[in-house]
Amino acid sequence: MNGLLLLGIAAVLFICAYVFYGRYLVKTWGIDVNADTPAKTYEDGEDFVPSNKWKVFAHQFSSIAGAGPVTGPVMALMFGWLPAVLWIVIGGIFFGAVHDFGALYASVKSKGQSMGKIVEDNIGKTGKKLFFLFCWLFSLIVIAAFADMVSGTFNGFNAQTGAKAVANGSAASISIFYVFGAILFGYITRKLDVKGWKQVVLGIVFVVVMLALGIKFPVFLGKQAWTYIVFVYIFFAAITPIALMKQPRDYLTTFLFVGMIVAAMLGIVVSNPTITTPAFTGFKTQTGSYLFPTLFVTIACGAVSGFHSLVSSETSSKQIANEKDMLQVGYGSMLLESMLAIVVIVVVGSLPSLAHSGVLNNALSSVALADTATPFQKFATGVTGLLDQLGMPQAWGLCIMTMFVSALALTTLDAVARIARMSLQELLEPTEGEASSVVKFITNKYVATFITLLGGYLLSLGGYQNIWPLFGATNQLLAAMTLITLAVFMKVTGRKGFMLYIPMVIMFAVTVSSLCLSIYNIVLKLFVTGGFVFMTDGLQLLFAILLLALGCMVAFKSGKKLKEVPSHGSSQMAFKAQDKAE
Repeated sequence: MNGLLLLGIAAVLFICAYVFYGRYLVKTWGIDVNADTPAKTYEDGEDFVPSNKWKVFAHQFSSIAGAGPVTGPVMALMFGWLPAVLWIVIGGIFFGAVHDFGALYASVKSKGQSMGKIVEDNIGKTGKKLFFLFCWLFSLIVIAAFADMVSGTFNGFNAQTGAKAVANGSAASISIFYVFGAILFGYITRKLDVKGWKQVVLGIVFVVVMLALGIKFPVFLGKQAWTYIVFVYIFFAAITPIALMKQPRDYLTTFLFVGMIVAAMLGIVVSNPTITTPAFTGFKTQTGSYLFPTLFVTIACGAVSGFHSLVSSETSSKQIANEKDMLQVGYGSMLLESMLAIVVIVVVGSLPSLAHSGVLNNALSSVALADTATPFQKFATGVTGLLDQLGMPQAWGLCIMTMFVSALALTTLDAVARIARMSLQELLEPTEGEASSVVKFITNKYVATFITLLGGYLLSLGGYQNIWPLFGATNQLLAAMTLITLAVFMKVTGRKGFMLYIPMVIMFAVTVSSLCLSIYNIVLKLFVTGGFVFMTDGLQLLFAILLLALGCMVAFKSGKKLKEVPSHGSSQMAFKAQDKAE
């Protein structure tokens, strides 16, 4: 398959989806361009901050585009590139983008409330508690896995030889400059009221300077040291006002993300690679994995991801300045992530042809084609070769790609740390009356953040490889829970939600099947085949059972409510009149 042709077809489909289906959703659900959004009504300079749509888009995209769009598609190539591409395109357009846009829409229409609060308003208080508990436990898994990934990427020394890893050291240094540079950038733009093209130019200058400084002055520290530094960083990222560091950092990081995507696409145009990975390998792999449900939980980010609903409802909804911006922020950012996943498929699927044609030199080929190569290594070395075709030295390309990979995980980390802290606070919030002194202490912003990160740190000690198997299924279960919550919200408020039903049913079938298979395999290891290790298998089994039970309880309560609510509640018809599309 010609990689350039596949890339072009996917791009056209995503553009058409945004123009036609995205706008159809806007017209069907209804927006009010004259309404005061929660960001304006409850502006506090900390969480509720009305912002330019490009800033909110940058925050949303950089927060959702974690390790998933790289890891998932590469792993899914075990079934062939065709099923992976079909799921990314169909899932991205009709599942993921609708899910993200819907979560953002429901939150903005509900005074900027989180998904848990929306569950409470439309399903009940018990459902809210279960949902927040699920979200908090899920967030611990994300924090543990991504923190371990980032600290491993920043490790300044080769694990085998102990020699300095220059690319890793430079990536770590760039990340440090990014944090302090973002704070300075945010201060300058606010103080001098820099907007529009001037802000874009200033942002690009900051990115170039930070990349150059990071490459020039690498930092060499071991993985354990970086683990401590990463957790200290995300502690402050979770408690500081979003406009101080998180928002400007996301804005600058998006330049890097979009720049790398565009550069990779240009490299594909120049090299015109051929995808040599088989189109379809069968419904069952040699390792015993089945196409259903494995493919649909392996590719989460890029198709549909429950974590995105937390970003949409916990942070992005509190920054929307005008309801018309929701389409770009919610629907558009997901389609861009799907496009990134397609780029990953093309690059990694074409590695043998890139090596054969000389686009990858011997050193890069030996890394990219090694059996032990990680998805990140495959993608990073592939794009490094493509950047070389555009005139960028391979040393620079490798440093920047290493930074790109770590930035994917780091921007998700600082978002999920804030979300997890807020989930814990809302979980312990009393349903009635005043909270006890103990609850007040635990829900203190600093204490709640510390408890959350302590849990994430303890989980990370086992290594992300032992945590990651839980991520896919629980992430997709969260997506299913969000979709059914949105279906209830739409029905309660007199809006049409039929486009949510098929994705909702499919995602529940996928996730319940996947978690049950995981539990079965671990139990089999415990009682039949042997090799059961409590600190890894036992932890996975405990979390899998707990999360499956919580998810099913929320689904049951949501399904019951969905059945009870009449199609058009007369008391809710005011919503439709108020939100009639312009």
